[in-house]
Amino acid sequence: LRLAQGRVGAALAAIERALAEATEPLRRAALLPACVEIVLARGDVERARAACLELDALAQSYESAMLGAMVAYARGAVHLAAGDAAQALVALRRAGHEWARLGARYEVARTRELTGLACRSLGDEEAASLELDAAHEAYRVLGAAPDLARLDAGGRPHGLTNRELEVLRLVASGRSNREIAAELVISEHTVARHVQNIFAKLGVSSRA
Repeated sequence: LRLAQGRVGAALAAIERALAEATEPLRRAALLPACVEIVLARGDVERARAACLELDALAQSYESAMLGAMVAYARGAVHLAAGDAAQALVALRRAGHEWARLGARYEVARTRELTGLACRSLGDEEAASLELDAAHEAYRVLGAAPDLARLDAGGRPHGLTNRELEVLRLVASGRSNREIAAELVISEHTVARHVQNIFAKLGVSSRA
């Protein structure tokens, strides 16, 4: 919560205190992912890497798919922060698979967000758009307002996803839903849903 409020120093002090008090392995394992996130927000990649390694070591002692997913996500976040997007993708793909198998929809969305950023770092803007759009839609469905705000602040005008921007450009050029569907290779139903979302987000009631 403190990190989400932008109080990185307070968040770091809190997680350090909590970790100092936590001696039971699974309790530390529950805290270490937050530690990784907080120290990365502070820009301390090496400290985040150390926390990730400790989490990995703890996970080796237990047969837990959830711990495996936590390790993979943390590792992906550290690689991405260190500028190694290729290695980040390897870890994030594994994390996404594990979270999906566990039915953890919010964690899947967070993983897809980082995956999109990794793809963007590698110059694959199309894959980045797909991943970020999927994360955006999942956050919307889950009601994860702070996450939506973070994505929107990253360059999504009026909260439109990249796909919605594509549809909007074609609508503005006078294309029909059928023509848009053919050009983007999606169904007319999907186009209609995108158009409805665009109307709602922009506060308009017609194509004109």
